[in-house]
Amino acid sequence: MKKTILILIIAVTLTSCLKSKETSKIVVADWLLGKWENNSENGNLTETWKKVNDSIYNGESYFVKGKDTLHAEQIKLEQKGEALFYISTIKGQNNDEPVTFIQNDTIEKQLVFENPKNDFPQKISYLKITNDSILIQISGIQQGKPSSSKYSMRKMK
Repeated sequence: MKKTILILIIAVTLTSCLKSKETSKIVVADWLLGKWENNSENGNLTETWKKVNDSIYNGESYFVKGKDTLHAEQIKLEQKGEALFYISTIKGQNNDEPVTFIQNDTIEKQLVFENPKNDFPQKISYLKITNDSILIQISGIQQGKPSSSKYSMRKMK
């Protein structure tokens, strides 16, 4: 009886350790949570991230110029097993179907996601500069040529 209880305790402990290890992958992106903005003469880019649970963060991104919304995107950062996915749905693109990017690097203060089969971008990265400053970069091949765009974002209070 004591042996059975001991085996049960060990099994429960190992299971909970594995589960906490699994959920820890998305935790490295906690610095992304909140509202981020880039205001320029070209328009205003806003990206907002909220934690849904231990394995999903929801985001939304808008680029507005004057009264016109030029870009609207729904984003989900989701951990499935040991993999972290960036899932983007852009209104008016890809038949409004989501496009999935997988995290390829685990670098402190940086999130890098890739999908080589996507038309553009094939790579999306978020770099934490400070607690209230990030750099978003999208890159890949566009119309047969290397292309890249960078967005410096400030965290709003």
